[in-house]
Amino acid sequence: MVKSGLFHADPYAGTALLSLFGRNGCIDELVCAFEEIPQNLVTWNTVISLFGNYGFAEDAMFLFRELMWTGAGLSECSFVGVLSGFASDRTRLGIGEQIHDCICLAEKMFETRCVRDVVSWNTMIGALAKSKRPSQALELFLKMPVEGVVPNETTFVSVINSWTSLQILGFGEFIHAKVIRNKIESNVFVGSALVGFYAKCDKLESAHRCFEEIDEKNVVFWNALILGYSNKCFSAISLLKRMLQFGYRPNEFSFSAALKSSLVFDLQQLHCLIMRTGYQQNEFVSSALVTSYGKNGIISDALIFDAASNKPLLLVPCNTIAGVYNKTGQYQKTEDLFSLLEEPDIVSWNILIAACSRNGDYKEVFELFKHMQTAKICSDNLTFVSLLSVCTKLCNLSLGSSVHGFIITTDFKLCDTFICNVLIDMYGKCGCIESSLVIFNKMIDRNIITWTALISALGINGYANEALNLFREMESLGFKPDGIAFIAVFSACRLGGLVKEGMDLF
Repeated sequence: MVKSGLFHADPYAGTALLSLFGRNGCIDELVCAFEEIPQNLVTWNTVISLFGNYGFAEDAMFLFRELMWTGAGLSECSFVGVLSGFASDRTRLGIGEQIHDCICLAEKMFETRCVRDVVSWNTMIGALAKSKRPSQALELFLKMPVEGVVPNETTFVSVINSWTSLQILGFGEFIHAKVIRNKIESNVFVGSALVGFYAKCDKLESAHRCFEEIDEKNVVFWNALILGYSNKCFSAISLLKRMLQFGYRPNEFSFSAALKSSLVFDLQQLHCLIMRTGYQQNEFVSSALVTSYGKNGIISDALIFDAASNKPLLLVPCNTIAGVYNKTGQYQKTEDLFSLLEEPDIVSWNILIAACSRNGDYKEVFELFKHMQTAKICSDNLTFVSLLSVCTKLCNLSLGSSVHGFIITTDFKLCDTFICNVLIDMYGKCGCIESSLVIFNKMIDRNIITWTALISALGINGYANEALNLFREMESLGFKPDGIAFIAVFSACRLGGLVKEGMDLF
């Protein structure tokens, strides 16, 4: 292409080359080629889409902004490309706001278009679905007939998928009725989306009916049904066998789904099948296999199989095994596994730190945290929960306050409900009830654990009446007390001498 002059003269040839590099994961070559070829809207959209699909959300957004500055204009493909990156990377700081801005731009463009065909509608509905806005996606879907646009298979797939995560059965059934009315229930993609929806809603009979209506089944269909059975704790091995009988080859998702609910006998059969089909060294399957062995109490068998493979333990299975060791009190084995990893990730560090915390090696916990920072591994909520639990056990208010300050300076958004609950408990047990109250009053999203933590904190600090009043307020707001909440309020009554008030709670 370079010799013939097409590379620098023909943007279409250059765009084809960009797609080739992108499909093969050659990101560096992709960037170099993009900088050299003539650029138009198609080339920009191609690169934005490729970066988005690979999960480079910030890079995709940067290119999206650059495209806006060039004055080349924006198209639906521009928005779809950048939104695909957001869909796979929603945990990064600021991503939510960027999605909102991008969606607002897309909506304005959509509203000002004179001609809006089904492709435009599908693009907008798909963008809203990817940004986790199912209500708006459904609202647009319902406007289509009013505007004289007939939804197609792609429309229904986007709407169904947007509501699957919410698992609201009524809306799914409503869309299913629309699918039947449009006579596309036998479409492979629509049928697959319906099977996945009903399976996640635990409506296995409905999922099975949708499954049987499809003539041209594929592996995705089978996987959705297998996962549905596994989530309901039904053995899925019979479905896996039936899948093989019909000539479909299971993939890593098939095995991982089936392993979720496998008992010992089924597990051993599945393990043999995994080895015969060559998925023994697949990280996804190995992790599910080890987890299943751990749930059945035979983790030693998984280690024997792994040792027989004469290959290094993969990261995810190693973390899974370490987690099982940690939960069963085998802390030294947790540390031994960690030492075998060349590049431990945040999960590996969190498991080891939690193991040291449970084992009472409190000094080692903070030493590991320092090493983790040196290794440039970003801490997450689980890291700070382990650190704060050590502060609580030591009743070290100064250390706990330092960890709290570090969380705020690192990333204030880490102070979610989970962390705030732990902070309320820590400050309460360290005797600083004022800080517990400040955190509680600032919280917007409280759960039963939040209320219980503060009730317990008030009780152990001598505020029995306040603890009792808080318990009653919690009930009045519709929170149903669990056993731990009752223990907390009874303890407060006992410590404060409120015997009659405690008896009245029965």
